[in-house]
Amino acid sequence: MEPLRVTSRLVIPPEELAATFSRSGGPGGQNVNKVETRVTLRFSVTRSAALSEAQRERALERLAPRLSGGGELIVTSQRTRRRARNLEDARERLAALLREATAVRKSRRPTRPTRAAVRRRLDEKQRRSQTKRGRRELE
Repeated sequence: MEPLRVTSRLVIPPEELAATFSRSGGPGGQNVNKVETRVTLRFSVTRSAALSEAQRERALERLAPRLSGGGELIVTSQRTRRRARNLEDARERLAALLREATAVRKSRRPTRPTRAAVRRRLDEKQRRSQTKRGRRELE
């Protein structure tokens, strides 16, 4: 198995990935009963040397619901009838999960409404108020 490129700076070496194969459900005819095409890919977030400490903390926090008790991220794939394609699919999904989890998110800068926007809001409030006041005087 070759290294898994997550980002340009993050590459997971093949020895940190463990793939197991099992019988898959779904289509496949008689083949489904004898060929192990489902792929289960495991990656230990807690023990990985490829992740920096900051990346590990972000990944552990953001992937917490998906991690096993031992801090392993488990991805399975049984979309196709071919083992190699399922392995590639599982690798792509693992890379996407790690890319999303380790990304540094931009902090939100609080903004204020423009003077014109405040003016428009207040003018509309006043118009609405006049409309309602006009209805009251008719009753």
